[in-house]
Amino acid sequence: MRRADRFQHFLDYFTTHFPEPKTELDYGSPYELIVAVVLSAQCTDKRVNLVMPGLLEEFPTAAHLGAAAAEDIFPFISSVSYPNNKAKHLAGLGRMLTEDFGGEVPSQIEELQRLPGVGRKTANVVASVIYNQPAMAVDTHVFRVSHRIGLVPKTATTPLAVEKALVRYIPQELVNKAHHWLILHGRYICVARSPKCGICPLAPSCAYFAKHFGKDLASETITSDQAL
Repeated sequence: MRRADRFQHFLDYFTTHFPEPKTELDYGSPYELIVAVVLSAQCTDKRVNLVMPGLLEEFPTAAHLGAAAAEDIFPFISSVSYPNNKAKHLAGLGRMLTEDFGGEVPSQIEELQRLPGVGRKTANVVASVIYNQPAMAVDTHVFRVSHRIGLVPKTATTPLAVEKALVRYIPQELVNKAHHWLILHGRYICVARSPKCGICPLAPSCAYFAKHFGKDLASETITSDQAL
């Protein structure tokens, strides 16, 4: 099966059955989202949603966060992964948002990446969710699912390579939605261990399904003109 056909099946299914996907992080403003996404690194959205109310009550704006020391922030996020580092990142993020951006979360990926604790993935999430930009954030779910289905080549061994491979085939107006589709599919169906292939709607075009279940429904052979 051609890679383009796999993408088409993926896009057809989700645009029909899940046309308006949303992040599972709770937020009410760009500031709240960027804080939540920083906290979500190697942590579950459920855990982040639990700690955010208390954190925001104490630090409701970037100025409040920037005026705090990491030691002040730590008690509110101690149950997330790597709380010491994240407390330092959040203190620095609050200061830079206040001092360099007037308390507003910037929309440009390059500017977002200047903020402490904000890598390309976090920047892409904010640009996509808040500003509806065609930004593809590649986390562990997106990375895994993209390879399993056969949407990206095996040579795409870095998040950036996967990002570039995905946006090549996804229409620009669907990139921000496809980010959520891949995350949610990886979170609930194409899980890391024992993927739920028996109930997966993408099985007919999935390279992993074809390989492991002996079905001639999806081929891992990509012609040279389809290779990335």
